[in-house]
Amino acid sequence: MDDIEKGFDQLLDKVEEMNRKSTPLLAEVKAKAAMLLEKMGKTTVPVVQRIGMTMVDRAKLDGKGETYDAQYYPRKMIVLGKAEPAPYRPDDASKKVTDQFCVLSEEGKFFEIMYSSNGFLLDSYLNPLAADQVLDIYGLEIMFMLYRAMKDYLGDQRDLVEALGRVLDYIAA
Repeated sequence: MDDIEKGFDQLLDKVEEMNRKSTPLLAEVKAKAAMLLEKMGKTTVPVVQRIGMTMVDRAKLDGKGETYDAQYYPRKMIVLGKAEPAPYRPDDASKKVTDQFCVLSEEGKFFEIMYSSNGFLLDSYLNPLAADQVLDIYGLEIMFMLYRAMKDYLGDQRDLVEALGRVLDYIAA
């Protein structure tokens, strides 16, 4: 019985030691999360070029709310997240935001696309965001969305994707 208790005590010591070591590591990883997100965005560029879509810049709305005569942004983007709409757009305080999304462009840059509508016209504002702003507004979920895109479409960089998966599991734990 003494051997079992001794083994159990050793196991508890190991767990405590791992907790002491992992706490500063977790803080360091979280402190560098913006840098990691920025690198993930740049790595995901081929994915955005392949699966991205062109987002509506402005369009007219018919009586049913359907768009026509739409104009699109020239670069492809993938939608990474949605936020509670801001009360107004930064470019025009008179325009109420109806929908607000975080997107990654095919240049590897993050933007917030804010849509406004007055019932006849739908238009948008493309607000550039730094990686730390993305994390502040949209949270760590953006990193997981990017990871999923990378996992699904970057099979040739399997080691990188697996390493990112471990880091994200560590951050979320």
